[in-house]
Amino acid sequence: MGMQWFCGLVVLLSWVALLGCVHGEQLDHLVLRLPDQPKVGFRQFAGYIDVDEKTGKSLFYYFVEAEGNAKKKPLTLWLNGGPGCSSIGGGAFTELGPFFPRGDGRGLVINPKSWNKVSNLLFIESPAGVGWSYSNTTSDYTCGDESTARDMHMFLVKWFDKYPEYKSRDFFLTGESYAGHYIPQLANALLDHNMHSNDFKFKIKGVAIGNPLLRLDRDIPSVYEFIWSHGMISDEIGLTIMNECDFDDYTYPSPHNETVSCNAAISKANKVVGDYVNGYDVIVDVCYPSIVQQELRLRKMATKMSVGVDVCMTYERKFYFNLPQVQKALHANRTKLPYEWSMCSNVLNYSETDGNINILPLLKRIIKHHIPVWVYSGDQDSVVPLMGSRTLVKELAHDLNFKVTVPYGAWFHKDQVGGWATEYGNLLTFATVRGAAHMVPYAQPGRAFHLFSSFVHGKRLPNTTKIPMTD
Repeated sequence: MGMQWFCGLVVLLSWVALLGCVHGEQLDHLVLRLPDQPKVGFRQFAGYIDVDEKTGKSLFYYFVEAEGNAKKKPLTLWLNGGPGCSSIGGGAFTELGPFFPRGDGRGLVINPKSWNKVSNLLFIESPAGVGWSYSNTTSDYTCGDESTARDMHMFLVKWFDKYPEYKSRDFFLTGESYAGHYIPQLANALLDHNMHSNDFKFKIKGVAIGNPLLRLDRDIPSVYEFIWSHGMISDEIGLTIMNECDFDDYTYPSPHNETVSCNAAISKANKVVGDYVNGYDVIVDVCYPSIVQQELRLRKMATKMSVGVDVCMTYERKFYFNLPQVQKALHANRTKLPYEWSMCSNVLNYSETDGNINILPLLKRIIKHHIPVWVYSGDQDSVVPLMGSRTLVKELAHDLNFKVTVPYGAWFHKDQVGGWATEYGNLLTFATVRGAAHMVPYAQPGRAFHLFSSFVHGKRLPNTTKIPMTD
């Protein structure tokens, strides 16, 4: 009897430790433990926030507290791009969150470089139709940048009401790829909120976007500059593209003023980056899905390594998220969607023309509110290469009349070159991450964590090393 009482007390105390000061309205979203999850000392929450009760539109989120003294650390929002790809599948469980899927797709392993070591992290599947986010009105799946920003604003207002202890925290907005649209547009919506609100105001302390789509007429030609400079196409194809293609005022999906020879050269170049080269990371091997999916079904450890990363993690993640016990633990898929979870949406009808929006004026307005903006690029990405982003940041600095405050040069991580960086006017930073690709934290977790930690702590990237170079 005494042992039973003791065991019961241990269980009770462990529950008290887990719950801590969880508010009553948060209990329904507390994640007790994910299936085959390593033991950790921080709490997780997941669930839905209704953004339009009339149409039944609801966004799914995953929130993880910071490791150690979460009350003293800021809050960071992360969004993936697409448009139409999951921030939970991408950022949370592949790049910068506390866990990665295990090689057999049935459990999790610790991410030793998780960004929750320095910040509380919030991931949202946006817009509705992405991941487990949904609407009861199918017309909501036809959307674009404006509706996405509007829904995200509504989500955040309601989320902060559910987690009021975070209303006074420093708030950082981050993301990658098409989040180069999502994040600046959301930041501007929140600035508008702050201007008109007599009550709660968002404490926006910084914006950081990785390999972001900013302006098509510069980002598109940099794709072909990159693959030509990396020896992936011939000089003949590269020269034809540079000489024959008019990228000024480039618009998607129907570029104008392109010649027959330009289109032929672009088609040849695009074919090169195909089945056997990952355009998002040109130096890693590709994963062969037919092999890995068979191994996952057979409960084998399917992990394939290439340059230190698991190139089959996307398939392991999809297998894990579609386990019923995982969805139950996350309070996900409450409406029993007629399709399985996937990284990028098959039901979304996102505006093709919104990709043409020039984001630089939005970044200019953010900076004029004295909010630091960091643009960073993995240097092995051929989809949104660094050359376009670097040029656009320089143009933005010129438009702001910003002087160079840190000249372009190497920054260091563990006494090795972590990448290259420059700063303008103490508010605008451009940095590369050496050896990283489109998904910077996935390809270079240590360097990415160093960059993020510097960003949230308001520090410049270190441009010196302790190790002297000798002859």
